[in-house]
Amino acid sequence: MARLRPLGDHVSRPADGADVTRPRAVVAAVRALGTAGLAVTAAGILGNGLAYVAPVLAARQLGAADLSALATALGLIAIASVPGFGLQLAVAVHHARHGPSATRRAALVTATLCAGALVAATPLLTTSLRLPVEVPVLSAITTAAIVLSCRPLGELQGGQRFVRLAVGMVLLAVGRYGGVLVGLLLGLGLTGSLLLGAVSAVLTPLALAVLARPTSAPAAPAAPPLGAGRILTGCGATLAMLVVSYADLLLARQLLSADESGGYAVGTVLTKGALWAPQVATVLALPRLARGDRRSRTVALAVTGGCGLLLVLASAYAGGLAFRLAGGPDYTHLGAYAPLFAAVGALYAVVFVLLNAAVAAGVRWPAAPLWVGSVVLVVAAVSVAPRTVAGLLWCALGTAVVMTLAMAVRARLSPSSRAEQPAPTPPYAHDQG
Repeated sequence: MARLRPLGDHVSRPADGADVTRPRAVVAAVRALGTAGLAVTAAGILGNGLAYVAPVLAARQLGAADLSALATALGLIAIASVPGFGLQLAVAVHHARHGPSATRRAALVTATLCAGALVAATPLLTTSLRLPVEVPVLSAITTAAIVLSCRPLGELQGGQRFVRLAVGMVLLAVGRYGGVLVGLLLGLGLTGSLLLGAVSAVLTPLALAVLARPTSAPAAPAAPPLGAGRILTGCGATLAMLVVSYADLLLARQLLSADESGGYAVGTVLTKGALWAPQVATVLALPRLARGDRRSRTVALAVTGGCGLLLVLASAYAGGLAFRLAGGPDYTHLGAYAPLFAAVGALYAVVFVLLNAAVAAGVRWPAAPLWVGSVVLVVAAVSVAPRTVAGLLWCALGTAVVMTLAMAVRARLSPSSRAEQPAPTPPYAHDQG
């Protein structure tokens, strides 16, 4: 009769010459990846929370005119800062391919152009939007600081220092909204709150520069400088995603009645949730995507698609509750549309992964399908779709489906090899220092 061995003997005593370090390395990498994912997710939630708290607190501290002016200022900052996140995308891809390189000048030029546009538009903004002259000026200062902050964030993302990236995301959110919130709590009014917000924003790039500083001096790389074309590509991709994700909401304002437009606005909360919930997968995968790692693209698509499917199923099961939580009891009758709104966001999330993969691979005109899709959505909604919530929603869903298929076909046909030689790959998802 064979002697029974204790459970686990067959794994605790490997054969001579067996490599036991590789499984340990895989476990460590998976654990680090999970830690990074949780950290980035928590940072995103905190940032979105601060963005939500600012107008809510302002509504309780300011009069109607000042509240509207503050909301307008925050909107102007959000729009003018879009190139900053395109800069972050470009810096992250460049860093992942070539390692550390000179990107400070590119960031300064981008920040100057973004802030300068607001300053130049001050006469128009003060007259057309009835804003005090100091509001666009303070908004320009905050915008420049946000854009400059995106450069170290891109370096951290491209270097796969994801835990520090999460800390940097929190610092940017605090710098962007913290001063405004403190000003509102102290009763400083519109100008005082924006001034304190500008001060806190200006301090953010300095803190992020310290956070992104390498712990050891790297060897002098022969990395090419980050070109303007790469930055324009990243900015165009970021702007295209913003436009396509808000196009139906703007159309609803123009084409639907006031009540239906309000209901559609509540539904887009579900769309935005399905769009942004799985974005941590893209953040973690981008450095590997820049190195032509198709497996990372597959994993990111699988995670994003699976998350979207779960949200669509949850919306189908509890659509009325979803609308009640998003907008209150007056909108529960729209619960049947909840899975459609979630499906639009889930498809756009997949498009976002494919768009980042295209930018990382150096595809020419990566955002072209999104711009074409936006035009098609506008034309179809204005000329063909019924002027109802269902009509506009089905139009948006159809456009999202076609856009997703177009991006997937292009990704399938795009060559995986690049002429550029990437830098050595650091351990995946480990925070290096």
